[in-house]
Amino acid sequence: MGWLNRIFGQEEEQKAYEFPPMPIKEAVERAGGTLAEAAMSAAGESEPSSEDAPIPPERVGLDGKYDQSGLAKRVVREFDRDPDTDDIETIWVAQLGSKVVLKGKAPSQADLEKLISIASQVEGATDVDTSEVEVG
Repeated sequence: MGWLNRIFGQEEEQKAYEFPPMPIKEAVERAGGTLAEAAMSAAGESEPSSEDAPIPPERVGLDGKYDQSGLAKRVVREFDRDPDTDDIETIWVAQLGSKVVLKGKAPSQADLEKLISIASQVEGATDVDTSEVEVG
């Protein structure tokens, strides 16, 4: 079972297969906004006020549409795609705004560092919090 299925369910795993990774800029522009507008709206609202409102980068889902957990799902998709991390089953992923939050137990410090590296490179992530991860 992959990360997406384990954390978010089979429907999200299916979305990952149906929709290839999309640059955040493209997803925001498809929703009718710009990255600057999206960043400004991220500070003010938890959800877009209309269909045409720009999507904050951390809220772009796997299908390029608004998703409250979009960043976490995109991080998890990248964990699934990496052969060094695709079988780790003791870490959970969440998000607080644009911060990725890892929780659980990492098999080793090297595994944790790999997860941090991957998560920090996902577009829209500004920080990775590992304060709730135990190593070993």
